[in-house]
Amino acid sequence: MLTMRGLTTLAFILFLFSYLFSEYAVAQSVTENPNAPFELKNGDRVLFLGNSLFENDLQYGYLELALTTRWPDRNVTYRNIGWSGDNVFGEARSYVTNPPTPYELLIQQITNAKPTVVFLGYGGIEAQEGESGLAHFKRGLNQLLDKIDQLGAKTILISPVPVLLPPSDNVTQRNAMLETYASAIAQTASERKKRYVDVFKPILDVSKRAVITENGIHLNETGYYYLATTLEKALGLAPRNGDITIDVAKNAVESTVPANLLPVDKANTDIHFVINEPYLPLPSPEQDGKSILVDNGRKLMIKGLKKGFYSLTVDDDEVITASANQWGEGVNIRQGPAFTHSAEMRQLIQKKNELFFFQYRPLNQTYIIGFRSYEQGRHKKGLEEQSFIITWLEGQIAALNQPKSATYHLTQLK
Repeated sequence: MLTMRGLTTLAFILFLFSYLFSEYAVAQSVTENPNAPFELKNGDRVLFLGNSLFENDLQYGYLELALTTRWPDRNVTYRNIGWSGDNVFGEARSYVTNPPTPYELLIQQITNAKPTVVFLGYGGIEAQEGESGLAHFKRGLNQLLDKIDQLGAKTILISPVPVLLPPSDNVTQRNAMLETYASAIAQTASERKKRYVDVFKPILDVSKRAVITENGIHLNETGYYYLATTLEKALGLAPRNGDITIDVAKNAVESTVPANLLPVDKANTDIHFVINEPYLPLPSPEQDGKSILVDNGRKLMIKGLKKGFYSLTVDDDEVITASANQWGEGVNIRQGPAFTHSAEMRQLIQKKNELFFFQYRPLNQTYIIGFRSYEQGRHKKGLEEQSFIITWLEGQIAALNQPKSATYHLTQLK
């Protein structure tokens, strides 16, 4: 039988073993290779964590759609716990109920999400503190990364986006400070061997040719489309829409995607070809019910056509009509069944994210899960049961996330 002294010694040994094991786990989790090809694996749970940069995409779903469609054969789920005005200490997450403290709530929400991959987007709020707040921010960022490491999740650090208000000394100073904080994030990523994605410069470049914010600060739907494509490029993912060139005279096709040209008729007026889509395209953003012209099209060039106008259908859906000269120069295809398919999938993602948002942030949470839960705490079960609907929607998303072979048919108009 163990004595009290023996029990104390055993408890100390168990504590020491637990501590050393946790430290070993952290050491193992931080040994990432930021230069390795990026991929999401079957069973991954991706978490978007940060300020309004991530929260505002809940209404658009472009970031999740872009990543989801890249691996249609894998079961990957997503959670977005971005919070407007938040910083690395979770200070925007404060409630009347205390405890938990805002930081404790932040850690609790991260832990509950059970992530394996975390996209971390902070620094935009903290940059308002200027140079004097930089050291504090870096301490908080490292502390947060320690917590995520303890969960065994990989982290991709994202820079802030620029302020895109009309030029002024104040805007110049704010953007200079945002770049300073972005550099600090990049340095931290390098020191800890994490992957870093600079979206500051690409978003600034896009702003010169498109309206991508609602108010000069927060991205609009078009902005999130470009943020998603910027992220894809920075992660080293291949261009989404491969161009296709068909030479009618040679009965030959050049394509960066799997394509099969069927025999052309002798009159060169009826052309069929089949494309095996590797993944779905990103649908165009909209404004006032109209599609915004973005670079999500596939350039289809068909050389050697006789003069006239030709209509293109994809799986019997009429897509576009253009002249022989226009086809010879290349026509951008921005609509068709695959785009419709992708838009439907984005709607499911938006619905799923809306349900999750109100599950982990119920409007009357003080009465359901807070200090007045003695009044309406019975509704907590209803919040928990929303997980069944979320899981069902994720199943529907996975079912839709299957690219198909598409039959293209070009016919000369009489």
